[in-house]
Amino acid sequence: MPVGRLMRYVTAALAAVVVLSGCSGGGTAPVIVGEAKRGGTATVAEVNAFSSFNPYSADGNTDINSKIGYITHSGFYYLDDKAAVVRNDKFGRFEKVSDEPLKVKYTVNEGVKWSDGEAIDAGDLLLSWAAGSGYFDDADPMAGTGTRYFSTASDTSGLAGTVFPEVGGDGRSITLEYATPYADWEVAFDVGLPAHVVAAKSGLNDEEDLVELLRDLPRGDPEKPAVNTELKAVSDFWNSGFDTKALPDDPALYLSSGPYIVVDIVPEVSMRLVRNRDYVWGSEPWLDEINVRFTGALTGAVDALRNGQADIIAPQPSAGTEDVFAGLAEQGNTLERYNQSGYDHLDLNFSGPFASRDVREAFLKTVPRQAIVDAVVGDLQPEAKPLDSHVFLPAQPKYADTARNNGSAEFAEVDIEAAKELLDGETPTVRILYNRDNPNRAEAFALIRDSAALAGFRVEDGGQSSADWARSLGEEGHDAALLGWIGSSAGVSRVPQIFRTGAGSNFNGFSDTDADKAMEELARTTDLGKQDELLAEIDKQIWENAYGLPLYQTIGTTAFGPRITGVKSSSGPLGVWWNVWDWRLA
Repeated sequence: MPVGRLMRYVTAALAAVVVLSGCSGGGTAPVIVGEAKRGGTATVAEVNAFSSFNPYSADGNTDINSKIGYITHSGFYYLDDKAAVVRNDKFGRFEKVSDEPLKVKYTVNEGVKWSDGEAIDAGDLLLSWAAGSGYFDDADPMAGTGTRYFSTASDTSGLAGTVFPEVGGDGRSITLEYATPYADWEVAFDVGLPAHVVAAKSGLNDEEDLVELLRDLPRGDPEKPAVNTELKAVSDFWNSGFDTKALPDDPALYLSSGPYIVVDIVPEVSMRLVRNRDYVWGSEPWLDEINVRFTGALTGAVDALRNGQADIIAPQPSAGTEDVFAGLAEQGNTLERYNQSGYDHLDLNFSGPFASRDVREAFLKTVPRQAIVDAVVGDLQPEAKPLDSHVFLPAQPKYADTARNNGSAEFAEVDIEAAKELLDGETPTVRILYNRDNPNRAEAFALIRDSAALAGFRVEDGGQSSADWARSLGEEGHDAALLGWIGSSAGVSRVPQIFRTGAGSNFNGFSDTDADKAMEELARTTDLGKQDELLAEIDKQIWENAYGLPLYQTIGTTAFGPRITGVKSSSGPLGVWWNVWDWRLA
């Protein structure tokens, strides 16, 4: 999954975040559904299964959830296939109104609404800010005290530097004021979930009650932690109330503000979306209907394209599978292969058997990274090598220099004897979490398990299904995880999102004071050269802590049939979905 600056928030209200790569629901459709036929139907095969209508939360932040979130939500901007910011003036506008202090005003246009007819307004903006800023949190991650309310996937350090927003008299705008300069201000904020739904589902009377609740609460103080039960009810519902594999009975839980609306789900099998007939506040789509099939099997996706059961596929190929694609071009299909702005990696929890740095280092010395690259990438990129940076990709100018100096050379080769010496006779049992429906992750797990056993580790299989594994990342029950990050190249907030102490996507409990200080400075730095220096410093700290191992840059593959046009691959997390409105039947 997570070339310029490495990886970033993807969907509209997540523009600074990286995402995790790896029978009908029985509900009724929202009030507003599709209109008269005009553009036909297309089918897309996706690797992972859908699990949440909240792609902004730590648990819901997976690639497929973000793709569905993107085409069912609209906002102030989106990122194109080059990671350039494209402003959506039909939805609203945002403008910097002051440099010192930095102030940015966001205004939603009149007539923009959710699919139940409710206007998108300042209440929705305020809820998005509350979730993305951590303003009310009084948690002290080091002491284990206080409360973190919204479990957002994105890094909160940028918006955390804002004061409580000024709400405009028009009821459709808010102004954010930053205490210090913020490098990623342009992609720091957007609309998220419907505030009127969150308010009602968390026990408040209406959206006005939610606005008053937020307005009346002080900023959280870790020195004086105190739980607010009303806000806790709001954040608890925001965190998990939109999680589902099936179509909810209540349409309020899957409202749309974008070009498409979900109308049916067969859990872990498929999803059907229809065009939002009222959507005029963005690029209007041509297709009337999109069907999504969830299939992790490469052969299943390719066969579906060959047989006309799918128009677009984005499978995850591995070494030795090139023959599966043979003949597609002769049948009139288009096949594209490219480097994604993402990578697969192994992360170790800083608890349990891996609380000891010696045990972490010993385990990492057993990981056969080149064998994993050969098995997964292989003939797709015959000269592919293991990735030697946690923050840069090989095409980035700073990568080579950073890799030479960050300590990655200590783990270039498997060293069983060194691992045994570090273990000093211990035989730790470790459990690895991964997506068992992803053949590449399953292959990597098997290679790691067998190699680690040579040093005395007992490795247990903690694999889970594609719809379940991601929400287990922040929970107990495993000691390490195989996963992937994928994002765009807009901004630098991807790094603190994953590595800052207590951050939303810091699932393994990593904490380093020097790295935190560098990340704080990174957020305030607009000079690209200085950003690279800080990123290299952070990378070195991560390696020195035996955090885990980057494995390889992921390879993107897109194939689409002759009956559809307008498909354009992106190396970022949205893949082909970034310009869904351009898809047409030939």
